[in-house]
Amino acid sequence: MEIKLHQIKVRDLVKDYCDNAENGVRAYSGQLDVRPPYQREFVYKDKQRDAVIETLTQGFPLNVMYWAVREDGTYEIIDGQQRTISICQYVTGDFAYMFRYFHNLADDEQQQILDYELQVYLCSGTDSEKLRWFKTINIAGEELTDQELRNAVYAGSWLADAKRYFSKGNCAAYNMASKYVSGEVNRQAYLETAIRWISEGNIETYMAKHQHDAGAVALWNHFSNVISWVKAIFPKYRKEMKGVDWGTLYRLHHDRDLDAQKLETEVGRLMQDSDVQRKRGIYEYVLDYDERHLDLRAFDDNTKREVYERQLGICPVCGKHFAIEHMEADHITPWCQGGRTTADNCQMLCKECNRRKSGK
Repeated sequence: MEIKLHQIKVRDLVKDYCDNAENGVRAYSGQLDVRPPYQREFVYKDKQRDAVIETLTQGFPLNVMYWAVREDGTYEIIDGQQRTISICQYVTGDFAYMFRYFHNLADDEQQQILDYELQVYLCSGTDSEKLRWFKTINIAGEELTDQELRNAVYAGSWLADAKRYFSKGNCAAYNMASKYVSGEVNRQAYLETAIRWISEGNIETYMAKHQHDAGAVALWNHFSNVISWVKAIFPKYRKEMKGVDWGTLYRLHHDRDLDAQKLETEVGRLMQDSDVQRKRGIYEYVLDYDERHLDLRAFDDNTKREVYERQLGICPVCGKHFAIEHMEADHITPWCQGGRTTADNCQMLCKECNRRKSGK
């Protein structure tokens, strides 16, 4: 890859700046593609954005940026999108810094910012070389998420369409499923979730297979089906529903004839059960009855000691005496049969007897 250093003034960078949502972001008299297909969304927080403007107003050096030179002589950003958008948004009046918008500054203050020279490396090379640079040259403290890296590798027509559904602040996926899916839309959490659900966890394989598809309707339809199924079988929303692996539950259970009213009764009962430590796991449990989802409350050390002393250290199954560290607490009446995690429902078994009982 050939790299040449250029100085570009802020006034030239912000000329004809345009953020046209789905159609992308452009600057530098329309010659700079600020958000190529593989680039992340704008993720800077206010403090980070303000730090960029402070750097300009103080005349401090801003980290070097990297632009790729296209065959038609225009450019696309490899690294520097967050800083570029911060600068352009400030100069065009999208936000204030230190309670002052750009248009509120004195003329000499405005000129100081507009005359600030940015250090930009212009890079010429193949698409694969540009992608490798993008993956390795990033702003400190804003590392790419796994899905952002995948987006860089599998950029194409399919991804561009998928991002319409899953990668914008007010996208269709967010409006439909923000109460059910965890993570930030603009850091690609929703897109990652949707692909994981449809691919059964084989995200990269799925993206590679569909990279050059014309659109991502199938991905959107599958995501919509999952969320619609969740809303149908669990119509009463609880905050514990956010972040459940609904895609797997849909795959395993969507063909079953489930009774939403009975499920709600069971969910409500378990939500009140103090032995259930992982409330979010209730939704998985009521579909497959695997107690591991619930992280059931264990007997505490005081209860174990109390029961051990009551038994005089004798295992009630084999009748032998053991030190307490060689014994384990066990529910006399199992939790699934209504037994509670209380001292009167606890017995201390030797480890071998407890293993035999657990294996039955």
